[in-house]
Parts: sequence; C-alpha cells; structure tokens
Amino acid sequence: MKLRRYRFQLLFVIVLVCGATLYADRVTRSPAGFFIDESSVAYNAYTISQNGQDEFGDSWPLFFRAFGDYKNPVQIYLLAALFKLTGPSILTARMLGAVAGVATALLLGLLGVRISRRRDVGLLIATSALLTPWLFELSRVAFEVSLYPLAVTLFLLSVQRAAAKAKWTWVDVGSLVSTLFLLTYTYSIGRLLAPLLALGLGIFATRARWSGILRTWAIFILTLGPMIIFQHRHAEALTGRFKMLSYIKPESSVVEIGWEFIKHYVANLNPWRLLVTGDSNIYQASHVAGKPAMLAATMLLAVVGAWFGFRHRADSRWWRFIFYALAAAIVPASLTDYDFHMLRLAAVPVLLLVLAIPAFTWFCELAEHSGRRDIRLATLALVLMTLMQGIFFQWQYHANSASPWRRHLFDADYRQKIFDSAIANGTRPIYLAGPVTAPYIQAYWYGTLKGIPSSEFVRLEPGDSPPANALVITTEERCAPPQLLAQADPYRLYIVNPHPRPRAPLPDSALRAEINVPIIPATVPGGKKLQLRVLVRNASETIWPGCQPDAGKFEINLGSHWLNANGQVASKEEGRSALPADLAPGQEVTFNFEVEAPAEPGDYVLEIDMLQEGVSWFGPKGSRTYRARVTVVG
Repeated sequence: MKLRRYRFQLLFVIVLVCGATLYADRVTRSPAGFFIDESSVAYNAYTISQNGQDEFGDSWPLFFRAFGDYKNPVQIYLLAALFKLTGPSILTARMLGAVAGVATALLLGLLGVRISRRRDVGLLIATSALLTPWLFELSRVAFEVSLYPLAVTLFLLSVQRAAAKAKWTWVDVGSLVSTLFLLTYTYSIGRLLAPLLALGLGIFATRARWSGILRTWAIFILTLGPMIIFQHRHAEALTGRFKMLSYIKPESSVVEIGWEFIKHYVANLNPWRLLVTGDSNIYQASHVAGKPAMLAATMLLAVVGAWFGFRHRADSRWWRFIFYALAAAIVPASLTDYDFHMLRLAAVPVLLLVLAIPAFTWFCELAEHSGRRDIRLATLALVLMTLMQGIFFQWQYHANSASPWRRHLFDADYRQKIFDSAIANGTRPIYLAGPVTAPYIQAYWYGTLKGIPSSEFVRLEPGDSPPANALVITTEERCAPPQLLAQADPYRLYIVNPHPRPRAPLPDSALRAEINVPIIPATVPGGKKLQLRVLVRNASETIWPGCQPDAGKFEINLGSHWLNANGQVASKEEGRSALPADLAPGQEVTFNFEVEAPAEPGDYVLEIDMLQEGVSWFGPKGSRTYRARVTVVG
C-alpha cells in the first residue's frame, strides 16, 4: 500500500538515476578525444579560474576570442567556477553539458506536470526528453550550445509561471529577464532568438499585465547594453561569422533575401530530416550523421498535441506563445546558407517536446477513465516505441564514436601520438605552427592537464619559421618535413633541419612552365569551390626547389586569377598550392588545386600560372599560362 502511494516518487528516482547514468556513461571516451573548440572553451575556463584572464591576457572578457571568432561567456564562466573546485579535466568539462542535459529533461517533466496537472505525464515527457537523440548529442560535448536547451526550458518555466497569474510581480519580471539574459549570452543564436521571444511576451498582454511586460522589456533591453558596447569596441566581433555564413549580402535585393529566407525556413521544417536523416553535416561534432534527430513517437505526439493546442485550446495564450516560439526558433538558422543545422536549431527539440504534452495528457486521461483496453495498449505501444528507438540510437551513437572519421574529427590520437611524443623528446620550447585552427590550443590544454606551463610553447605566426633543430607541432599540409617524428592527421611532429637548404630568387630563364587541366567545367554556380587536377611540367633547364616547412620566402606555388571578358583581373588571387618536392627539368607534377568561382554571374577566364613568392609570376617572364573560359551562373 505504501509502495503504491509513493510510486511516482519511486519512478522519478528511477528515471533520474537512469538518465544520469545514460548521460554520464563513457562521457570522456564517446566521442574519444577532445574537439579543438572544446579545448578552447576548457583552456579559457582554466585561465579565468586562475587569474581572471583569457588566453590573450584580457581580464574578465564578455566574449572570448577564438580562431578569428568570439565564444559566448556563460559556459566558460560556469566551467571556470567548476575548475576552481575540481581542477581542469576533460571529465569536468563534458560533465557540465551532461548534467545540463539531464536537468533539461527533468525540468521539461516538471513543465509537463504544471501544464497537465498529472505526474504521469511529467514522467513520460522527462523520459522522452532523455532519449531524444537531438538533446543527447547537444549535451555530449563541451560546446556553448550544450547549455542552450536548459536555458530555453528555464525560460519556458518562467513564462508558464507568469502566464498563470493575472498580474506579473517583480519576481516574475526578474525570472523572465534572467532567463532571457541566459538565452542571449549562452549561444550565438540567442542574440536574435531572445529578442524575438521577449517580443512574443506581448501575447500575454492584458490591462493588468502590461506593466509587468513593459518592465520586462525595459530591463531586458538594458541587459543587451554590454553586448552592444562590446560590438562597438570590437568591429564585427559578433557579426563577422554571421556575414560569412549568411546569404544576406550588400548586393542582394530584398526580394532575393526574402525568397532565400523562405526556402531555408521550409527546409529547416523538413520532417524527413527530423525523423530519418537528421543533420547531414559530417563536421557537426558529436552528431551521428544520417540518423534521426527526434524519436518517431515523440514527433507523432507533438503533431497530435499541436492539433489539440490549436483546435481545443485556441483561447489559451500559453499555447499561442508556444506556436510563436517554435516559429521564432527556426528564424536564426534560416538566415544562414546551411539547412537543418542542429546547433542553430537547438531550441526546436525543447518546443516539440512541450507540444507533445497535450497528447500525452489525452492518452493518460483516456486510459485512466475510459477503461478501454485498446487505449491502454496504444499508450503502452508508444512508450515501448520510445524506449526501443532511444536504446537503438544509443547503440548507434557509441558504435559510431569508434569510427575513423569521428576519431579524426576529435583529434583522438593527438594526445598520445603527438603531444606525449613531443614532451618525451625533451626539447624545449615546443613550437606550434599552422593556419587559424593551429594546434596551439590543443597543446596549451593538454599541457594544462600535465601541469606544463604555456611558456614552454611558442606559437608561430603565419609565415614565421622556427629555428634550426627546433621541435615543431604543425597542421601545415603543404610540405613533408625532412625529420618527421610522428603523425596523426592533421597534426605532425618534426625536427627542423639543422642545415636548411638556402633559398634564392630563380633566374628568369627558370620561370618556364607547361600547364594543363584535363577536365574543367564550362559552367559553374557563383561562389562554388572547384576541385581541379592540374598538370605542371618544368619547361626550364633549372631544378625547381620543392617546399620546406622552414624555408620561408621564395617558395614556388601554383596560383590563379579570374579575368573578365576584357582580360582584366576580376577578382583577387585565388588559390595557392605549393610545389611538394624538387622538380627537375622535363619532369611533371600533379596538383590537387582548389579555386573558388566569382560570386557575380558572367563570362570569365580562369588563368592558372606558377609563381615564386616574393619574386614573380611565371607569365610576365615569358612562360605560357593556362586559360579556360568559364561561365558563372546565379
């Protein structure tokens, strides 16, 4: 009798324990390794925990510089507080997202109880949320977005609490403003989504509530002040990446932008993506490409719940707000070129689960009061379908974590093959070379875990050369190091040649090449990147020296220009590909060459030529360049 009385409390504990186990299981090993953005977040959290400065020495920054972009502050400062207690570790960094994932599911269950006034509905919603692939994947890695579903859920709890009151108090206003603040500063989409959701609070407007709504808006606008000031002081810090990702360009008309927005908005609602393929981006860390984002039973109940909310509760301001919030949640992702980007749609799974609450309520009430066996069987079938599909996804997820691609994406072999080998070598300092996504942050982070100060590493700027006999970790792929010690793509560990071959300008007679491209498209879309196979023969009597990681200037490269119909240069120089090894007179080499088509449609000529950096292109010295007519279409 007592067990029956406390059955929901017991079930809640079981769901909590199972959820915590599910989200914490193999959290440091699945995915194996540590993504470069995870290292950036974790290392900056560590430096903040030590002296209140980021990796660049800026004190208590509002946003954190990283790889030419800026990361949001909420996760880094929360992680810094945890590191202050536990010390830096991969376990702590990833467990923050795991705990946030479990908390999201449990708070969604609480929201289900509040709305339905049934504890069984809350348990079903919490269980569905814990098993939802989308939410699990977002919680699995130490990214800013791992906290976003929790921020959305906290905001919805605040809205539901305020919506039940005839008049909003200062406590309601404070709860709404604080959760809107979290939505704004936790992940980049919040800079647009949070104001849209704040605007949606007008749906609850009554004569008694207007004062509370206006206070909420006024205080929320004040919280945007620091972000606006930061953007003013750091030009394009918060908008630069969006401009790269968006189809909105200065030359685009309003009609073109509107049509692109509609196309991307519809694509982001694609049910096939939700139920079958998910996000197809193989670079989406933690995501299992080609697998569903939502459980079939949850989506079915969300559709039924939306019908209930629209048909039977049309007078409810709460459900009107949920429909509005779902529509608004798709807007930020629809302003970029990529369709169904799970990170930029991070609020959507939370809102779909909320929409499922009326359907869960209807099934539970009907099964309880009607006594019909078919209804009970249907309810049981939905629960079993959710459990089976959720368990099957978990098996797929952990099996995929061992795949070569996932190991490569998360630099799983970096620590043992590259970093540990560099430390064991004993040479100091260790030089770090590469492009924007250089290995420096991985070295700094793993050095932190081993107690090695960052002063034992030297980060080389692009174009700088390490000294003779230096130990170097690099991601440069152009040149094969002569003394390679270890390799785990894209990282290589090598020792600089103590006697590098001196470089000098080649004589004009050496700047002779025969260039041919066997296959080149006659028509290409604007902005498309072309992958070309280019054959180059040394038509001079002089050996062309191949590239060296430490050679500095006078390197020989393949390059290109786009010319207009009049033969004038129509765009900046496109593409560079270094000569991989010495090329003797009469010998031929094949380049895998990438070049981006102009954005503007029209007739162009692609000119491909060799050049010696700091000296000259071969063409002006009498060499024959390769030219091909290409039509660029919109």
